[in-house]
Amino acid sequence: MRTSTDEATAHHEDTGFLGQPRSLAHIFGVEMWERFSFYGMQGILLLYLYYSAADDGLGIPQATAAGIVGAYGGGVYLSTILGAWVADRLLGSERVLFYSAIVIMLGHIALALLPGVIGLAVGLILVAVGSGGLKANATSVVGTLYAADDPRRDAGFSIFYLGINLGAFFGPILTGLLQTTLGFHYGFGLAAVGMAIGLTQYSFGRKRLPEAARVVPDPLPRERYNRYIVIALVAVAIIVVLVMTGVITASNLVTIVIGLTIVATISYFIVILTNRQISTVERKRVYAFIPLFIASAAFWSLYQQQFTVVTIYADERLNRDLFGWEMPVSWVQSINPVFIILLSGIFAAIWTKWGTRQPSTPVKFAFGTGIMGIAFLLFLPFAGGAANSTPLLAMVGILLVFTVAELLLSPVGLSVATKLAPGVFKTQMVALFFLSVALGSAVSGLLAEWYATVDETLYFGVLGGIAILLGLMLALVARPVLRLMGGVR
Repeated sequence: MRTSTDEATAHHEDTGFLGQPRSLAHIFGVEMWERFSFYGMQGILLLYLYYSAADDGLGIPQATAAGIVGAYGGGVYLSTILGAWVADRLLGSERVLFYSAIVIMLGHIALALLPGVIGLAVGLILVAVGSGGLKANATSVVGTLYAADDPRRDAGFSIFYLGINLGAFFGPILTGLLQTTLGFHYGFGLAAVGMAIGLTQYSFGRKRLPEAARVVPDPLPRERYNRYIVIALVAVAIIVVLVMTGVITASNLVTIVIGLTIVATISYFIVILTNRQISTVERKRVYAFIPLFIASAAFWSLYQQQFTVVTIYADERLNRDLFGWEMPVSWVQSINPVFIILLSGIFAAIWTKWGTRQPSTPVKFAFGTGIMGIAFLLFLPFAGGAANSTPLLAMVGILLVFTVAELLLSPVGLSVATKLAPGVFKTQMVALFFLSVALGSAVSGLLAEWYATVDETLYFGVLGGIAILLGLMLALVARPVLRLMGGVR
């Protein structure tokens, strides 16, 4: 019988997939197709919400529609808590990943086949819950492929990130084409097909994953099952009542998601830090994660505006003329993945070549946050211009800066979450990182509502300046944070 040490050694010696363990290919594939469906759907979602019924949309006011998209984005990453808890207490990461993929596929089918607001509500809930379960657990499963001291770890996560962005590139391209030629529901249907392909591919390779991916770190005692079932049913009933009585509405949904995310974040940090099973070193590492969390939330509040402010900007302000043919709005969301595909290998090679001489995680986070602020300042020369006046090349350049910032923070954040995680919170620590994405995504929706009411120069200037300031502050405290990380870089 092979031990976990034997498995770690075997995977350390396995270089069958681009110099990484062969099993990375299976997770790479399912994540690629999940991102194809996710970003393909999200590429046309905001347009579907605020386009008029005559244009095959729902006719929701633009600011409210942007808030819904932000709330949905926050809900996706907020639900990583549920996916991580089920993995750590009930099923293990690999099984949750597999079942979540099925739920995502059903959500896209609902968006494609069910009419109007009903299809929207059912589809977005299923996709959000499924994506939350898959996101946290795919990252955790990747972490099981490497020993803690394996220098390929960050490079492996960068390659994993390449799979994400291959899907993110092709999704908006193809769903956008179907949306502009056949209608929104055909675009949603293609997203369902993509997820079905990913699910099928993963089914053939899941048995080859290491046994560590199926381990339940902290099994829930069976006598407590009924208690949690009751809690879940009561929570669902409360949400239904609040929606039916008008307490939760489309206009205030994003604010509610932000509040829930903040409460969940604080609660999660308290639960982890007060747990008696974690060591002193592990507790210090969790404290070190707090400033990284704040920087990450600030980063994502700007980055996720690709699906809110940047989409509106592309629809109304961007010159999308390509030799007499108007490019679909959703194609703008495929620009960033192109740069990720081109640059992720370069970043992976740099981190691998530098090894222990590469910048520490806090420094990478500081640069990522600051550069994201610079990207927003690059909108200033075009702020307040006429409709469809911003050159497409300018948007390409801005999104290139988005990409550089993303590669300095996002794959590194996924990696450091697995390295700083206490043993009994392996998957849930990854979920905690995704809570920063949830908070940033929801705030991006709220900021999009502000974008509709203020001068563009003020909007881009203030947000860009705040992000740069946060990056500088994190750089100043990088050394103390690194000391708390207890040998993790």
